[in-house]
Amino acid sequence: MSTRRGIGCVLAGLAVAGCADGEDHENRERPAASITVTAAILDDEINVSPRRFGAGPIRLIVSNQTDAPQALTVATAGNDAGITQTTAPIRPAGTTMLEVDVPEGEYAVSTADDGVEPAAVTVGAPRNSAQGELLQP
Repeated sequence: MSTRRGIGCVLAGLAVAGCADGEDHENRERPAASITVTAAILDDEINVSPRRFGAGPIRLIVSNQTDAPQALTVATAGNDAGITQTTAPIRPAGTTMLEVDVPEGEYAVSTADDGVEPAAVTVGAPRNSAQGELLQP
């Protein structure tokens, strides 16, 4: 019995030693906590609130207050390559949500309807990490 126990201990020790590869791993900080930004598509314009916030993940809640289905697009302003994300068509009086991780820069929030004036959004420096915040995903 003692031989089996000794072999078992040796094998367990080797298994534990094999799990460590000798490298130090730095813990990565969590990203910034997601913030909620709202947008309302009106007959002649798009209202976004807030219009200025820090870079990081956002949850855009969109309300279509027009009489026609509308899709909302968030795109980097100008001709720069960047983000372009579009919702599915939103029925009149309907809402939807779009999650976007926006880097620092200028953005246009628009629809395909030429009669609806786009909104300009400014994204500043990255928001702080959510590392020290409790109850974060």
